[in-house]
Amino acid sequence: MLCGFLAGLREALTAPFSLWAHGSLAGGDYQEGRSDLDLIAVVARPLTSDDEARLTALHEGLDAALPLAAHLHCSYLALGDLDDPARPHFTWAHREPFTRTVTPITRRELHAFGLVLHGDPVEGTLPPVDDRTLKQYILADLAEYWRPATQRRELWLEDIWVDLGLMVLARSTVTLREGTLPSKAEALTVLAELDAPAEVVADVRRRRYDAAPATVADPGWPERRAALTLDWLVPALDRTVAGHSADG
Repeated sequence: MLCGFLAGLREALTAPFSLWAHGSLAGGDYQEGRSDLDLIAVVARPLTSDDEARLTALHEGLDAALPLAAHLHCSYLALGDLDDPARPHFTWAHREPFTRTVTPITRRELHAFGLVLHGDPVEGTLPPVDDRTLKQYILADLAEYWRPATQRRELWLEDIWVDLGLMVLARSTVTLREGTLPSKAEALTVLAELDAPAEVVADVRRRRYDAAPATVADPGWPERRAALTLDWLVPALDRTVAGHSADG
């Protein structure tokens, strides 16, 4: 699919571009059909409305033809707009176009283990992220996005919220403590060290990594899983933010 996407970009973009992978694909934790394909395209000039229309048509065509395209996410950055992590960029993700930022975490991933699929290298093209900026972003994300989300109990009945909530807290803990970027598989081990509920961690591992994950027969499991997750996650978020904010 990536070859077809790259060929489509060559037709859709009238300016030179680079294509980089980050996330699971670049980090060696990619699970076909389960993991997202997280990509960044750097183009020589800002996109026009015609460019965005052609890119939208490209993504819609891939989505209609290839099941894996539903997991393909790509943000498009102009070469002159790379230095501001707060700047939103045209993006295709979750099967629709919108704008979003390319976060300091994504930028650090690209420098640490980004995979160049086409064009220029990351180093020398994308400005690096300093440790202070990365820490500030992580703490703000935990406090201002994830902590309020724990007040919406209905979200935590869904697999995606449980998976991401646990993974984000574990990976953030390692990055704040050691400065490294652990994979999602490594985060599962960290969750055990942080005394996350073992039943929930096992559920995440089963759904993400088992070749043929068994269906949970207990109809009450989503409610019980939500309770177990939130009982652990809320104080864990508060401790993490308070502890690392005090570090300065």
